Amino acid sequence: MNKIITLLLFLTSILALGQIDDDSFFKPSDTLNTKRKQGVIITQTSLATLSIVGLNTLWYSDYERSKFHTTNDNSEWFKMDKLGHSFSAYQLGKFGAQTLNWSGVSKKNQLLFGATLGFSFLTAVEVLDGFSEEWGFSWGDFSANAAGTGLYIGQQLLWDEQRIQLKYSFNQSSYANQNPNKLGAGLLEEMIKDYNGQTYWLSANIHSFFKDSKLPKWLNVAVGYGVDGLLYGNASLQNINFPNQNRSRQFYLSLDMDLTKINTNSTFLKQVFNLINVVKIPFPTLQLNENGKLKGHVLYF
Repeated sequence: MNKIITLLLFLTSILALGQIDDDSFFKPSDTLNTKRKQGVIITQTSLATLSIVGLNTLWYSDYERSKFHTTNDNSEWFKMDKLGHSFSAYQLGKFGAQTLNWSGVSKKNQLLFGATLGFSFLTAVEVLDGFSEEWGFSWGDFSANAAGTGLYIGQQLLWDEQRIQLKYSFNQSSYANQNPNKLGAGLLEEMIKDYNGQTYWLSANIHSFFKDSKLPKWLNVAVGYGVDGLLYGNASLQNINFPNQNRSRQFYLSLDMDLTKINTNSTFLKQVFNLINVVKIPFPTLQLNENGKLKGHVLYF
């Protein structure tokens, strides 16, 4: 959960750059802009430091400290927590690279120092987990962080664009009030903690693969993954406390929009679309659970 909180904090820093009315402010610099670069570095470094200190002081203070140790939690939560790590690393890396691009930094350095932002920061948080008796350093989380970063960097090296994006959507579930300590109390906590309401999507832009087609440039096809009935991460623990609650995986097929492909002359709107683009747009959706039951949704978010 704390990894997703840090993602929200970093996105807030990006939004903070948007408090200027001059549209030219949002236009990426063609050459290195030292002032912008310094501002980005100072903002991100300060926020990263405050986040680490805050987590260490507030979050980890509730649990006993320990010697550094590892834990294997790969079997928990049907791996929804791992997708959360990949999503956070991908989005942090994307915005890290984009803010350096806004500063006029070279593409090589955008990938070296921007796209690795999520992986570096989340690894630091993972180390804090390693010194907490409650958690422990998870190689599964570490690998998921690397996968999210790799998804961004790999596409930039291969295509110089993000044809396939990792997105998020949320529907409030009926399970959180049964175990609010684990799944959250209230909408904001549930968006972060209740995996039953979360869906993670791989959203592919069709036009990017078929440049000569007449398909709308913003049209995407998305495949999603979610879960249902998870009141604990561990199946054995759930069977003790909620023996009659079935747990299942769910798979989705839907359309989506790449908002960054919408034509507009406003650089400000382009940045707004870029920020909103982390979220899957509602569209008619097919849902298939692991038992083979197919269900259609007129609109699914």
